[in-house]
Amino acid sequence: MSRISHRFKQLEERGRVALIPFVTAGDPGPDVTVPLMHAMVEAGADIIELGVPFSDPMADGPVIQRASERALEHGISLRDVLGMVRHFREQDNETPVVLMGYLNPIEVMGYDAFALAASEAGVDGVLTVDLPPEEADELLAVLRPREIDPIFLLAPTSSEARFQRICDAASGFVYYVSVKGITGSSNLLVSEVAAKTAQIRKHTSLPVGVGFGIKDAQTAQAVAQVADAVIVGSVLVNQIEELCDSPQEIAPAIARTLSSMRHAIDLI
Repeated sequence: MSRISHRFKQLEERGRVALIPFVTAGDPGPDVTVPLMHAMVEAGADIIELGVPFSDPMADGPVIQRASERALEHGISLRDVLGMVRHFREQDNETPVVLMGYLNPIEVMGYDAFALAASEAGVDGVLTVDLPPEEADELLAVLRPREIDPIFLLAPTSSEARFQRICDAASGFVYYVSVKGITGSSNLLVSEVAAKTAQIRKHTSLPVGVGFGIKDAQTAQAVAQVADAVIVGSVLVNQIEELCDSPQEIAPAIARTLSSMRHAIDLI
């Protein structure tokens, strides 16, 4: 059983919804990320989604695009991100870590080399935004033997057939994008999310995580009533951007935001 599957099993036994924060690795500097990961766990994060900086993050809005730019200014590469995960694992061997990014850096490294390095570093899942399941067989073939879960996105516009195709390829959990648009979009309608998550569950027994458009404790709580995991990114990355000149304040600020979300989610 993968670390992600084990974590969701634990959460199910406790009747708890997962909180999954996203931050970009190396933003605003390489020394911030690992302490921030630990702070997020202390604040109630169940799984960490770690963004791999990329020069053309097509699915991301301006906030996360700028985060990638700040990390890339420090020369943060995929290998550096794996090094951060390895460093995190020196103190935490239980919290699952999912890498979220784009296919190009993985292709440059090579599928076999990436899967081996990711496994050795302690990566538990990989979400490649621009890799559809129809083109993923080669990558899946090297991830699965190492118990690294491939995570795929489901969109509000996805058909029933598309839901099935993606759910068949995924493991760990499936990620439902709650709004039509890029990260940081704000037009989240919980009634629509509820209908879509129910539709997705007809096609899979995997947990359903919901992200995009979750801004605060109130929206996190609302989504937690219909999802197995609440995924929050842009609001955290925006806080990091605001505190770029005071990096020592980043971890406490992010922890406060996540703690409020964790408390609200646990009230359902």
